[in-house]
Amino acid sequence: MPEKMRKIKKIRKTIMWIIIITVVSTIFAISYRFYLSKSFAYNDEILHSKNYNNGKFVNSIPNPNFSFNNFGKMVLKYIKGGQRDRKPSKTLPVIEIGSEFSDIASKNLRFAWLGHSSIMIEFENKRFLFDPVFSERASIVQWIGPKRFHKSPIEVSNLPKLDAVIISHDHYDHLDKNVIKQIGNQELIFLVPLGIGKRLEGWGIKKSKIIEFDWWDEIQLGDITIASTPARHYSGRGIFDKDLTLWCSWALICKNHRVFISGDTGMTPEFKKISKKYAPFNISFMKIGAYDETWSYIQINPEEAIQIQREIKADVLVPTHWATFDLGLHSWYEPIERLIDASNSKGTKVLTPKVGEIVNLKQYENKYWWKEFK
Repeated sequence: MPEKMRKIKKIRKTIMWIIIITVVSTIFAISYRFYLSKSFAYNDEILHSKNYNNGKFVNSIPNPNFSFNNFGKMVLKYIKGGQRDRKPSKTLPVIEIGSEFSDIASKNLRFAWLGHSSIMIEFENKRFLFDPVFSERASIVQWIGPKRFHKSPIEVSNLPKLDAVIISHDHYDHLDKNVIKQIGNQELIFLVPLGIGKRLEGWGIKKSKIIEFDWWDEIQLGDITIASTPARHYSGRGIFDKDLTLWCSWALICKNHRVFISGDTGMTPEFKKISKKYAPFNISFMKIGAYDETWSYIQINPEEAIQIQREIKADVLVPTHWATFDLGLHSWYEPIERLIDASNSKGTKVLTPKVGEIVNLKQYENKYWWKEFK
């Protein structure tokens, strides 16, 4: 056989195998996605949710398709490395939490920001832990992925008695499997958006300890009303499970205290509805980092955090989702600097505690601690 014919035959064979592998991979992906969508749609509440459509959860305003052009822009930005100082050059201050939180939760509102979106807050003799992530990396494995800038201010084994763990969505920087498994034996409940209950059960959490929420669902815990409120985001922990679980923000309401936690979100008209139903708030915990124009519809920037703060009529804003993981393309301190500039121009009160610092709203002296670490 002539050399030219052998080369043509080899090329045809290669193309054939590429086609076969592509077809088989596509069939597998579609089949596995179908299996997962059926597996996660395990109760009528999910199937009948207004936020569930064609086998997945959706926002009230659909997110735009991530175009090839946007993908190219994002890749180019990451190749260029984004801005300088994406990670701190100095060790950031962390205040270790010891026995300051006793077994009996405070009647008055106090909290500690534990880094990123993790918050421990107590009032009306109830204590809540939001989006606890204490692992070194926000990743499926601990040998690669976004690494913490600082240690956690408290070990899981040293956590005080909790009444509830509350989760906004299932991304790795908000839902830490290791933490959930370690605290699963405590006498507490897990309050999660629809679909996440299945994940927790798979990690060994008893079904009786899990309460799942659609947007606007409420429960009463003592004197506190806990409501799952809308957000504009997405979910998933792998290639095939995108949007199979819901995402949300949270409102905690009682006679003397009204608290809002944004979770991860882009701008949405739903904030006007939240304001109409639950405003005003004493305090809001607003995410401010990991924004970029490429994905602006799912991650607010600092100026938009101020806008939402004013929309929901919150007296005080506490920034979260910054200074712990490098998840964006901006410097680690840009979100807080932009937030302060925006708050000064709008007359909004912002508290900026250090990681692990316990804050009593009536006695707290605010400091811009990050400036000496830039």
